[in-house]
Amino acid sequence: MSYRGPDFEPSPTGRPRRSVPTVVLAVLVPGALIGWLVYEAAAGGGDGGPSAAQAPASASSPAGGGPSAPDDAKKPTPGPATTATTPQPPSPSTAPPAPPGPAVSGALKGKVVVVDPGHNPGNFQHTAEINRKVDIGSAMKECDTTGTSTNDGYLEARFTLDVAHRLRDLLQAQGATVKLTHDADRPFGPCIDERARIGNEAKADAVVSIHADGSGAGNRGFHVILPGSVTAGGADTRPILATSKDLGERIAGNFLRETGTPPSNYVGERTGLVTRTDLGGLNLSTVPKVFVECGNMRNATDAAQLTSGDWRQRAAKGISEGIVSFLRG
Repeated sequence: MSYRGPDFEPSPTGRPRRSVPTVVLAVLVPGALIGWLVYEAAAGGGDGGPSAAQAPASASSPAGGGPSAPDDAKKPTPGPATTATTPQPPSPSTAPPAPPGPAVSGALKGKVVVVDPGHNPGNFQHTAEINRKVDIGSAMKECDTTGTSTNDGYLEARFTLDVAHRLRDLLQAQGATVKLTHDADRPFGPCIDERARIGNEAKADAVVSIHADGSGAGNRGFHVILPGSVTAGGADTRPILATSKDLGERIAGNFLRETGTPPSNYVGERTGLVTRTDLGGLNLSTVPKVFVECGNMRNATDAAQLTSGDWRQRAAKGISEGIVSFLRG
Protein backbone atom coordinates (compact mmCIF):
# COMPACT_ATOMS: atom_id res chain seq x y z
CA MET A 1 0.00 0.00 0.00
CA SER A 2 1.39 3.42 -0.71
CA TYR A 3 1.76 5.27 2.58
CA ARG A 4 -0.94 7.89 2.54
CA GLY A 5 -4.41 8.11 3.96
CA PRO A 6 -6.22 6.34 6.74
CA ASP A 7 -4.16 3.50 7.84
CA PHE A 8 -0.75 4.42 6.62
CA GLU A 9 1.48 7.30 7.47
CA PRO A 10 5.25 7.06 6.90
CA SER A 11 7.05 4.76 9.31
CA PRO A 12 9.96 6.27 11.24
CA THR A 13 13.24 5.31 9.59
CA GLY A 14 15.76 7.25 11.59
CA ARG A 15 16.60 4.78 14.32
CA PRO A 16 20.14 3.36 14.49
CA ARG A 17 20.52 0.29 12.36
CA ARG A 18 21.57 -2.92 14.06
CA SER A 19 23.40 -5.72 12.37
CA VAL A 20 21.30 -8.32 10.55
CA PRO A 21 22.49 -11.33 12.56
CA THR A 22 21.84 -9.63 15.92
CA VAL A 23 18.32 -8.47 15.07
CA VAL A 24 17.28 -11.69 13.44
CA LEU A 25 18.53 -13.77 16.35
CA ALA A 26 16.76 -11.51 18.79
CA VAL A 27 13.41 -11.10 17.03
CA LEU A 28 12.52 -13.68 14.42
CA VAL A 29 11.36 -17.11 15.43
CA PRO A 30 13.77 -20.03 14.97
CA GLY A 31 12.21 -20.97 11.63
CA ALA A 32 12.86 -17.46 10.32
CA LEU A 33 16.49 -17.65 11.39
CA ILE A 34 17.00 -20.85 9.43
CA GLY A 35 15.35 -19.33 6.36
CA TRP A 36 17.41 -16.16 6.72
CA LEU A 37 20.69 -18.07 6.98
CA VAL A 38 19.81 -19.99 3.82
CA TYR A 39 18.91 -16.74 2.10
CA GLU A 40 22.15 -15.05 3.18
CA ALA A 41 24.22 -17.94 1.94
CA ALA A 42 22.47 -18.06 -1.43
CA ALA A 43 21.85 -14.37 -2.14
CA GLY A 44 24.67 -12.62 -0.35
CA GLY A 45 22.43 -10.45 1.84
CA GLY A 46 19.72 -9.37 -0.63
CA ASP A 47 19.45 -6.51 -3.05
CA GLY A 48 17.58 -3.26 -3.15
CA GLY A 49 18.35 0.18 -1.82
CA PRO A 50 19.82 1.24 1.51
CA SER A 51 17.62 1.43 4.57
CA ALA A 52 18.42 5.07 5.26
CA ALA A 53 15.64 7.46 4.22
CA GLN A 54 16.17 9.45 1.03
CA ALA A 55 13.97 11.31 -1.41
CA PRO A 56 10.43 9.90 -1.69
CA ALA A 57 9.50 8.14 -4.90
CA SER A 58 6.77 9.58 -7.10
CA ALA A 59 3.54 7.62 -7.38
CA SER A 60 2.20 7.11 -10.87
CA SER A 61 -1.47 6.42 -11.52
CA PRO A 62 -2.39 2.74 -11.71
CA ALA A 63 -3.35 1.68 -15.20
CA GLY A 64 -7.03 1.67 -15.88
CA GLY A 65 -8.36 3.62 -13.01
CA GLY A 66 -8.21 6.75 -11.03
CA PRO A 67 -5.54 8.76 -9.33
CA SER A 68 -2.67 7.13 -7.57
CA ALA A 69 -3.67 7.25 -3.95
CA PRO A 70 -2.95 6.14 -0.47
CA ASP A 71 -3.25 2.62 0.64
CA ASP A 72 -5.18 1.56 3.72
CA ALA A 73 -3.39 4.11 3.71
CA LYS A 74 0.13 5.05 3.26
CA LYS A 75 2.18 7.86 1.87
CA PRO A 76 5.15 6.74 -0.22
CA THR A 77 7.83 5.74 2.24
CA PRO A 78 11.05 7.73 1.79
CA GLY A 79 13.58 5.71 -0.13
CA PRO A 80 16.36 5.85 -2.72
CA ALA A 81 15.50 7.94 -5.77
CA THR A 82 16.29 5.19 -8.23
CA THR A 83 14.45 4.52 -11.47
CA ALA A 84 12.38 1.35 -11.66
CA THR A 85 13.29 -0.96 -14.52
CA THR A 86 11.26 -3.57 -16.32
CA PRO A 87 10.52 -6.33 -13.82
CA GLN A 88 12.68 -9.41 -14.26
CA PRO A 89 11.95 -12.81 -12.70
CA PRO A 90 13.94 -13.26 -9.50
CA SER A 91 16.93 -15.55 -9.58
CA PRO A 92 16.11 -19.02 -8.24
CA SER A 93 18.92 -18.53 -5.75
CA THR A 94 16.92 -15.79 -3.98
CA ALA A 95 14.06 -18.15 -3.20
CA PRO A 96 15.32 -21.18 -1.29
CA PRO A 97 12.89 -24.10 -1.41
CA ALA A 98 10.66 -24.32 1.64
CA PRO A 99 10.71 -27.52 3.65
CA PRO A 100 7.42 -29.43 3.42
CA GLY A 101 4.96 -28.45 6.12
CA PRO A 102 2.63 -30.80 7.95
CA ALA A 103 -0.63 -31.45 6.09
CA VAL A 104 -2.91 -32.01 9.06
CA SER A 105 -6.53 -32.15 7.98
CA GLY A 106 -8.85 -30.71 10.59
CA ALA A 107 -6.04 -29.27 12.72
CA LEU A 108 -7.88 -25.93 12.92
CA LYS A 109 -11.37 -27.28 13.47
CA GLY A 110 -13.30 -24.85 15.66
CA LYS A 111 -10.94 -21.95 14.93
CA VAL A 112 -12.15 -18.74 13.25
CA VAL A 113 -9.80 -16.72 11.04
CA VAL A 114 -10.71 -13.41 9.41
CA VAL A 115 -8.76 -12.50 6.28
CA ASP A 116 -8.82 -8.83 5.32
CA PRO A 117 -7.87 -8.12 1.66
CA GLY A 118 -6.49 -4.56 1.73
CA HIS A 119 -8.55 -2.05 -0.28
CA ASN A 120 -11.25 -2.67 -2.85
CA PRO A 121 -10.84 -2.52 -6.65
CA GLY A 122 -13.91 -0.27 -6.77
CA ASN A 123 -12.46 2.41 -4.48
CA PHE A 124 -11.26 4.42 -7.50
CA GLN A 125 -14.87 5.10 -8.49
CA HIS A 126 -15.90 6.17 -4.97
CA THR A 127 -13.38 8.77 -3.86
CA ALA A 128 -15.92 10.85 -1.93
CA GLU A 129 -17.04 7.85 0.08
CA ILE A 130 -13.58 6.55 0.90
CA ASN A 131 -12.33 10.03 1.84
CA ARG A 132 -14.98 10.30 4.58
CA LYS A 133 -13.32 10.45 8.00
CA VAL A 134 -13.92 7.74 10.58
CA ASP A 135 -12.91 7.49 14.23
CA ILE A 136 -9.97 5.14 14.92
CA GLY A 137 -9.85 5.94 18.63
CA SER A 138 -6.70 8.04 18.61
CA ALA A 139 -7.59 10.17 15.57
CA MET A 140 -9.92 10.65 12.62
CA LYS A 141 -8.80 9.08 9.34
CA GLU A 142 -10.15 8.43 5.87
CA CYS A 143 -12.54 5.50 5.51
CA ASP A 144 -10.20 3.73 3.08
CA THR A 145 -7.84 4.38 0.16
CA THR A 146 -7.28 3.05 -3.32
CA GLY A 147 -4.01 1.31 -2.55
CA THR A 148 -1.01 1.28 -4.83
CA SER A 149 0.02 -0.65 -7.97
CA THR A 150 3.03 -1.93 -9.87
CA ASN A 151 4.47 0.34 -12.54
CA ASP A 152 2.69 -1.86 -15.09
CA GLY A 153 -0.68 -1.22 -13.45
CA TYR A 154 -1.29 -4.38 -11.40
CA LEU A 155 -3.46 -3.10 -8.55
CA GLU A 156 -2.72 -3.84 -4.95
CA ALA A 157 -6.45 -4.43 -4.46
CA ARG A 158 -6.32 -7.22 -7.06
CA PHE A 159 -3.21 -8.71 -5.48
CA THR A 160 -4.72 -8.75 -1.98
CA LEU A 161 -7.90 -10.48 -3.16
CA ASP A 162 -5.94 -13.17 -4.98
CA VAL A 163 -3.74 -13.93 -1.97
CA ALA A 164 -6.80 -13.82 0.31
CA HIS A 165 -8.56 -16.48 -1.78
CA ARG A 166 -5.49 -18.72 -1.76
CA LEU A 167 -5.07 -18.24 1.99
CA ARG A 168 -8.74 -19.00 2.62
CA ASP A 169 -8.48 -22.28 0.72
CA LEU A 170 -5.38 -23.36 2.65
CA LEU A 171 -6.94 -22.56 6.03
CA GLN A 172 -10.26 -24.22 5.19
CA ALA A 173 -8.35 -27.34 4.20
CA GLN A 174 -7.04 -27.37 7.79
CA GLY A 175 -10.60 -27.16 9.14
CA ALA A 176 -10.75 -23.45 10.01
CA THR A 177 -13.81 -21.28 9.53
CA VAL A 178 -12.61 -18.39 7.34
CA LYS A 179 -14.37 -15.06 6.82
CA LEU A 180 -13.27 -12.36 4.37
CA THR A 181 -13.93 -8.70 5.22
CA HIS A 182 -14.96 -8.29 1.57
CA ASP A 183 -14.73 -10.20 -1.69
CA ALA A 184 -15.07 -7.38 -4.25
CA ASP A 185 -18.79 -7.92 -3.63
CA ARG A 186 -19.45 -4.33 -2.64
CA PRO A 187 -18.82 -1.08 -4.56
CA PHE A 188 -16.14 0.23 -2.17
CA GLY A 189 -14.62 -0.31 1.25
CA PRO A 190 -15.30 -1.49 3.86
CA CYS A 191 -13.98 1.40 5.92
CA ILE A 192 -11.07 0.69 8.23
CA ASP A 193 -13.24 0.82 11.36
CA GLU A 194 -15.67 -1.69 9.86
CA ARG A 195 -12.79 -3.98 8.89
CA ALA A 196 -11.77 -4.09 12.55
CA ARG A 197 -15.36 -4.58 13.66
CA ILE A 198 -15.82 -7.60 11.36
CA GLY A 199 -12.97 -9.42 13.09
CA ASN A 200 -14.19 -8.40 16.54
CA GLU A 201 -17.77 -9.50 15.95
CA ALA A 202 -16.61 -12.83 14.52
CA LYS A 203 -14.65 -13.37 17.77
CA ALA A 204 -11.80 -14.36 15.48
CA ASP A 205 -8.89 -16.35 16.85
CA ALA A 206 -6.65 -14.48 14.40
CA VAL A 207 -7.05 -11.69 11.83
CA VAL A 208 -4.60 -10.99 9.02
CA SER A 209 -4.81 -7.94 6.77
CA ILE A 210 -3.04 -8.43 3.43
CA HIS A 211 -1.26 -5.58 1.65
CA ALA A 212 1.62 -4.67 -0.66
CA ASP A 213 3.66 -1.50 -0.29
CA GLY A 214 4.25 1.42 -2.66
CA SER A 215 7.65 2.71 -1.59
CA GLY A 216 10.76 3.93 -3.42
CA ALA A 217 11.98 1.84 -6.36
CA GLY A 218 15.17 0.81 -4.54
CA ASN A 219 13.31 -0.43 -1.46
CA ARG A 220 12.30 -4.08 -1.30
CA GLY A 221 11.25 -6.88 0.98
CA PHE A 222 8.28 -7.80 3.20
CA HIS A 223 7.33 -6.70 6.68
CA VAL A 224 4.63 -7.57 9.20
CA ILE A 225 2.99 -4.71 11.11
CA LEU A 226 2.14 -5.30 14.77
CA PRO A 227 -0.20 -3.14 16.87
CA GLY A 228 1.44 -0.75 19.30
CA SER A 229 -0.01 0.26 22.65
CA VAL A 230 -2.97 2.60 22.12
CA THR A 231 -5.46 3.68 24.79
CA ALA A 232 -7.56 6.52 23.40
CA GLY A 233 -11.24 6.96 22.66
CA GLY A 234 -12.65 3.59 21.68
CA ALA A 235 -9.23 2.05 21.13
CA ASP A 236 -7.41 -0.13 23.66
CA THR A 237 -4.86 -2.49 22.15
CA ARG A 238 -3.26 -3.60 25.42
CA PRO A 239 -5.14 -6.94 25.64
CA ILE A 240 -3.94 -8.02 22.18
CA LEU A 241 -0.33 -6.81 22.15
CA ALA A 242 1.33 -10.06 23.22
CA THR A 243 -0.83 -12.38 21.12
CA SER A 244 -0.57 -10.17 18.04
CA LYS A 245 3.21 -10.09 18.37
CA ASP A 246 3.29 -13.87 18.61
CA LEU A 247 1.09 -14.14 15.51
CA GLY A 248 3.25 -11.64 13.60
CA GLU A 249 6.54 -13.32 14.47
CA ARG A 250 5.26 -16.71 13.36
CA ILE A 251 3.95 -15.31 10.07
CA ALA A 252 7.21 -13.45 9.41
CA GLY A 253 9.30 -16.56 9.96
CA ASN A 254 7.15 -18.79 7.77
CA PHE A 255 6.72 -16.14 5.05
CA LEU A 256 10.50 -15.81 4.81
CA ARG A 257 11.00 -19.55 4.63
CA GLU A 258 8.24 -20.21 2.08
CA THR A 259 8.91 -17.30 -0.31
CA GLY A 260 12.62 -16.59 0.09
CA THR A 261 11.74 -12.88 0.02
CA PRO A 262 13.99 -10.96 2.44
CA PRO A 263 12.72 -8.76 5.26
CA SER A 264 12.27 -5.10 4.32
CA ASN A 265 15.49 -3.14 3.82
CA TYR A 266 13.79 0.21 4.56
CA VAL A 267 11.65 -0.30 7.69
CA GLY A 268 11.91 -2.66 10.64
CA GLU A 269 15.72 -2.75 10.76
CA ARG A 270 15.62 -5.90 8.60
CA THR A 271 13.70 -7.89 11.20
CA GLY A 272 10.56 -8.13 9.09
CA LEU A 273 8.60 -6.67 12.02
CA VAL A 274 7.28 -3.12 12.49
CA THR A 275 5.13 -1.75 15.33
CA ARG A 276 2.59 0.97 14.49
CA THR A 277 0.09 3.00 16.54
CA ASP A 278 -1.53 4.93 13.68
CA LEU A 279 -3.50 2.20 11.93
CA GLY A 280 -7.23 2.08 12.57
CA GLY A 281 -7.49 -1.56 11.57
CA LEU A 282 -5.13 -2.45 14.43
CA ASN A 283 -6.11 0.23 16.96
CA LEU A 284 -9.76 -0.85 16.99
CA SER A 285 -9.14 -4.60 17.03
CA THR A 286 -10.03 -6.59 20.15
CA VAL A 287 -8.63 -9.85 18.75
CA PRO A 288 -5.07 -10.80 17.66
CA LYS A 289 -4.39 -9.00 14.39
CA VAL A 290 -1.47 -8.07 12.11
CA PHE A 291 -0.92 -6.51 8.70
CA VAL A 292 1.34 -8.25 6.17
CA GLU A 293 3.09 -6.04 3.59
CA CYS A 294 4.09 -8.77 1.13
CA GLY A 295 6.55 -6.66 -0.84
CA ASN A 296 7.07 -3.31 -2.57
CA MET A 297 5.08 -3.01 -5.80
CA ARG A 298 7.38 -0.23 -7.07
CA ASN A 299 10.52 -2.37 -6.83
CA ALA A 300 11.26 -4.36 -10.01
CA THR A 301 12.32 -7.53 -8.20
CA ASP A 302 9.40 -7.49 -5.78
CA ALA A 303 6.94 -6.63 -8.58
CA ALA A 304 8.07 -9.66 -10.59
CA GLN A 305 7.22 -11.82 -7.58
CA LEU A 306 3.96 -10.13 -6.67
CA THR A 307 2.67 -10.61 -10.23
CA SER A 308 3.57 -14.31 -10.27
CA GLY A 309 0.79 -16.75 -9.43
CA ASP A 310 3.32 -19.31 -8.21
CA TRP A 311 4.88 -16.79 -5.82
CA ARG A 312 1.46 -15.65 -4.56
CA GLN A 313 0.67 -19.27 -3.73
CA ARG A 314 3.89 -19.52 -1.73
CA ALA A 315 3.09 -16.23 0.00
CA ALA A 316 -0.34 -17.55 0.97
CA LYS A 317 1.26 -20.75 2.25
CA GLY A 318 3.78 -18.81 4.34
CA ILE A 319 1.01 -16.75 5.93
CA SER A 320 -1.11 -19.88 6.44
CA GLU A 321 1.75 -21.78 8.09
CA GLY A 322 2.27 -18.86 10.46
CA ILE A 323 -1.40 -18.78 11.39
CA VAL A 324 -1.51 -22.57 11.90
CA SER A 325 1.58 -22.40 14.11
CA PHE A 326 -0.01 -19.61 16.17
CA LEU A 327 -3.38 -21.30 16.59
CA ARG A 328 -1.91 -24.68 17.48
CA GLY A 329 0.47 -23.12 20.00
